[in-house]
Amino acid sequence: MITRVQGTLSGTVVVPPSKSVAHRMLICAALSDRPCTVRCSQTNRDMDATAACLNALGAQITYSDGAYHVTPVATPTKGGTLDCGESGSTLRFLLPVAAALGADAIFIGQGRLPERPLSPLYEEMTAHGIQMSANGHMPLTCQGKLPAGIYTLDAGVSSQFISGLLMALPLSGQDCSIVLTGHIESAPYIELTLNALSRFGIEVKRTGNGFFIPGGQKYHSQPEMTVEGDWSGAAFWMVAGAAGKGSITCAGMDYEGSSQGDRTVVDVLRRMGAEITTAAEGITAHPSSLKGCTIDCADIPDLVPVLSVAAAHASGTTVFENVRRLRIKESDRIQSILDMLCPMGISASATENTLTVTGGTASDGTYNPSQDHRMAMSAAVLAATQGTSVTILDSECTAKSYPAFFQDFSSLGGLTEEKQ
Repeated sequence: MITRVQGTLSGTVVVPPSKSVAHRMLICAALSDRPCTVRCSQTNRDMDATAACLNALGAQITYSDGAYHVTPVATPTKGGTLDCGESGSTLRFLLPVAAALGADAIFIGQGRLPERPLSPLYEEMTAHGIQMSANGHMPLTCQGKLPAGIYTLDAGVSSQFISGLLMALPLSGQDCSIVLTGHIESAPYIELTLNALSRFGIEVKRTGNGFFIPGGQKYHSQPEMTVEGDWSGAAFWMVAGAAGKGSITCAGMDYEGSSQGDRTVVDVLRRMGAEITTAAEGITAHPSSLKGCTIDCADIPDLVPVLSVAAAHASGTTVFENVRRLRIKESDRIQSILDMLCPMGISASATENTLTVTGGTASDGTYNPSQDHRMAMSAAVLAATQGTSVTILDSECTAKSYPAFFQDFSSLGGLTEEKQ
């Protein structure tokens, strides 16, 4: 699908549920002691991939009436094939979970997923007796049962490895420890995992260099839980409101109560000069005169694409630091940002670990997001905030996280023209 977008945005939008929260809730529910209904008003490809993989492990998960209905794994299915789609979270969370269940699973995936790193999780699991086929290739076979013990990980590669082990190790029934070395990247995502575990009755104790999981624990679910709104999705509308010509309200978003790290988009935009207000009905970004600044992106890598659009609108120069991990996302996001901004007349450059954007005026253009959902949505926000027309190739890639994005873009007054 090819979508041409333009127009000024304003109004109110209901942001879809957080896929980061949904992944964790579905996994915990599938490992629990009784059925659970997970309220989730919209789904996406990544959420559905996790649900399908959990079914392949022996759970029974269906979706209807705005909710996932989860019957937990009773007896793990042996030798099942887990299709992770393009979801890195699904693969990295369920690899240790499947091993902890002793499922002898086979993992497959699409897009760039087979290329995305599994080290050091791969090496640590094999060191504990798990037999896996060659790293960096799919299908990836995983045989054996993950034992209790001490697991050591470099925390600077991906928080998803840590989250996967945190969800898997309680299944051992014995005391376990996770020892972390190096600087922790994307720490807020680990907090999401700890919050989910706590809601399902799993206690994790912090240590001086990681986490201790006491033995003898079991997952306990509540009859019904609800997935909160997605701050990663709200970020697109926050930037569109602050850098555009009309105020935009994201209904139902709880800035104070959320533990999602991407709620930081509000803080970053306020540092850039944005007027953002909170009320009972939601959070609103108002048209503002933005100024460039320096942004540490170690904990908010998924915000960089759309914040680069805010930087393109801002006066002066914005420097994004600690961005190297963006090169191993659904696309090489640093290169994808340069490919979006530079041909349309916005000055941008990058080093190994920084991205620099100088505000300016963009021209009309055509953009290939390289099958990256966040890049496609960022290009649409660029068109709306710069008053230009952008033709987005492969626009359906937004279904990975936000299938209704272009419908919401239109509901806010944007113009969309689709071509097959």
